[in-house]
Amino acid sequence: MDCYSIKIKDIPINERPRERLLKYGEEVLSNQELLAIILRTGTKSESALDLAKRLITHYGGITFIAKSSVYELSKIKGIGLAKACEIKACVEIGKRLNSFKGNNRVKIISPEDVAILVMDEMRFLSKEHFRVIFLNTKNYVIQIKDISIGSLNSSVVHPREVFIEAIKVSSASIILCHNHPSGDVTPSQEDINITKRLIEAGKIIGIEVLDHIIIGDINYLSFKEKNII
Repeated sequence: MDCYSIKIKDIPINERPRERLLKYGEEVLSNQELLAIILRTGTKSESALDLAKRLITHYGGITFIAKSSVYELSKIKGIGLAKACEIKACVEIGKRLNSFKGNNRVKIISPEDVAILVMDEMRFLSKEHFRVIFLNTKNYVIQIKDISIGSLNSSVVHPREVFIEAIKVSSASIILCHNHPSGDVTPSQEDINITKRLIEAGKIIGIEVLDHIIIGDINYLSFKEKNII
């Protein structure tokens, strides 16, 4: 059982994360304070606040904490499996809340709309996810679905898998999305080849591929805007 000599109760009450949240609201808390509340306890030698600071420093920010697996987090001194599970559960709740917002009758009129829709979740993914946004005739989102997870190549992203789903939901057009866990949004030749293959397949079926968006850590790239397609 975790215990520690430097306790939250030893911190002045107006500086304790939980009390600050109750008094001022969660919006004013730092990442360190929010993480300390999730961790609840520290170690024998550091408070929950100190442990949160060390964790953020170790990963270089909360983005990389979110991308880490339960087992990677559990290897950090003072975390363990229980705390690692609590962190990942909070991350997943955030992702799901974002997905609820994303599917609420969103109309896509620009690449920025796509980025707003998927970036908050996809930028944290540790593996490449190839995702398709299915649109109706007025460009409203019908459905968003992962087609493959892992390295993007023509063997795992087949036109059949994409367009069977498009036909199933009566999609008039689609937008392709995938993330680069490295954070670099530069498209590979394989990215370009797959996109062109899907565009040609869409022309035959009568379902237009409007764009392909690559999601990085803090930015995105639109094939349409860059005149790649």
